[in-house]
Amino acid sequence: MGKESGSVQIFHKNLCCLMLGKLKNIGKEKNLSSLMANVSVAFLGLVSFMLLTRQLSKELFGEWVLFITLATFVDLLRFGLTRTSSVRLLSGADKENVKVVLGTSFRINLVLLVVLTLACWMLYGLVVAGGFEINNGYLLFLMYYPFLALSNLSWNNAMSLFQAEQNFKRMMFVRLSNVGLFCVFLVINYALLGLGLVEIIWVNIVVNAISGLWCSLKNWDGLLFISQAKRNVQKELINFGKYSMGTLISSSLLKSSDTFIIGMSPILGSAGIAMYAIPLKLTDLLGIPLHSFAMTAYPRMSKKSIQGDIMGTKKIFYSYVGIVTLLFFPVAFAGFVFAEPMVLFLGGNEYKDALPLLTLIFRVFTFYIMLLPIDRFTGVLLDSINKPKLNLYKVLVMTSANIVLNVLAVFVFESLVAVAVGTVLFTVMGIFMGFYYLKREIQIRGRDIFSESVLFLRNLKIHLG
Repeated sequence: MGKESGSVQIFHKNLCCLMLGKLKNIGKEKNLSSLMANVSVAFLGLVSFMLLTRQLSKELFGEWVLFITLATFVDLLRFGLTRTSSVRLLSGADKENVKVVLGTSFRINLVLLVVLTLACWMLYGLVVAGGFEINNGYLLFLMYYPFLALSNLSWNNAMSLFQAEQNFKRMMFVRLSNVGLFCVFLVINYALLGLGLVEIIWVNIVVNAISGLWCSLKNWDGLLFISQAKRNVQKELINFGKYSMGTLISSSLLKSSDTFIIGMSPILGSAGIAMYAIPLKLTDLLGIPLHSFAMTAYPRMSKKSIQGDIMGTKKIFYSYVGIVTLLFFPVAFAGFVFAEPMVLFLGGNEYKDALPLLTLIFRVFTFYIMLLPIDRFTGVLLDSINKPKLNLYKVLVMTSANIVLNVLAVFVFESLVAVAVGTVLFTVMGIFMGFYYLKREIQIRGRDIFSESVLFLRNLKIHLG
């Protein structure tokens, strides 16, 4: 009896060790690490969003959304010039080359910061002196963005290093240091302080500066390596980056142009921006896994491409498209079914009167969610095989179509639902263009997505362990 009891205990002990080992391996898997990093940041972003909807009026919240959307868009312009190309050069680079690439990219982004600061403040002066009537969100951006741009320079530049190293844990902690602090402030502000929009913007600037200072002290950002910047590396970063920057800007415009154009409408205005932001935020949250998988897919496909292994590059593409699309179907279905309580939970009672409209908009967005994986990964693959120009052409066509559709939706139909429908239409267009380019360049075949996805699932233990 004692022997049997001892055997059972040993069996349980070995089983626990085996399970812990498997969990440890799963935790180290790059896709899951990236996903955890993005989910953690997005959760605090969601909490911040909900707190802001509850402590700002519709008009003020709309101005905040316009300000932060413009800031995010211009950040993509700044860092889009160097990030994708930096990740490509940093992947597998030795310590000395890492310093050269980081120092060169930091110098480029510093020059861009000076140019953008002068442009913003000159435009602000012209608008004020000329007495032009524009949405206050635009004025807030022109006045305060240069301070925000300076405060987030270091940690944004460090993101290239983290992505190239696949160090998503470090990436998560750096992002949490500003998003988390901002969320803590909003809780205190909601409960005790009651500060206004301008004060909230200043706190956002300060918490970004804290993250930037951390990256500078750790030598992750390239600030101390500026003296090691090289002209030939700068040329390489810019030559590749001018296409990836155009792609990132155009990609950002695919969503942010909705906000910009709604903000120009005398009928919809800031209140329209605030209402549209709620279903759009839900869509962004459901799309978090895609961003995580894209971050891990790009270095992997780039490495295979640089090694000349086109077949290996295509296999990674097929697997990612198939598996992520499969994951997105139940997510989109659940979003469609539970759209009303999700919208109400995010927006609060302030938006209860607009609940039927916002629910309909989000249900339209669920179709967009299902199309996102295949559209995103065609773009990632074009960049990976060193065809950023083709990816830029694809996104430029999509952006142009979206802007035209947005103008018609806002100024002709005066409908937020029509704006959402336009999002679905331009995504379908992007999928067709992406496959056209990939078939021409590396003979991508749509039917191989299914077979490679099945093979991936059969070998799932190998991928996780």
